[in-house]
Amino acid sequence: MTEKLDDQAIVAALTELNEGLAEDKQWVLKEGKLTKQFVFRNFIRAFGWMSQAAIWAEKLRHHPEWFNVYNKVDVALTTHDAGGITELDFKLATKMESLLQ
Repeated sequence: MTEKLDDQAIVAALTELNEGLAEDKQWVLKEGKLTKQFVFRNFIRAFGWMSQAAIWAEKLRHHPEWFNVYNKVDVALTTHDAGGITELDFKLATKMESLLQ
């Protein structure tokens, strides 16, 4: 099982994850979860990205909480078994970012 990160480790990992991202496109901590809203050109782009992210989530055996309406996908990451944010959440967030390239 992956261990829950302490606050200092979360802040450091979040800073690294957000490096180079515009302020309105950064990941944030909300209600104990790593969250972000992704906005795409249209529904098919949003759904295509979700399909790619789903494959990686399955490979990592770590599944996001997410919600899609038209061109927006709201993502919340936490590791329920650990009771908070872990390295696994940051791995999946990093992979989700790379799928935008």
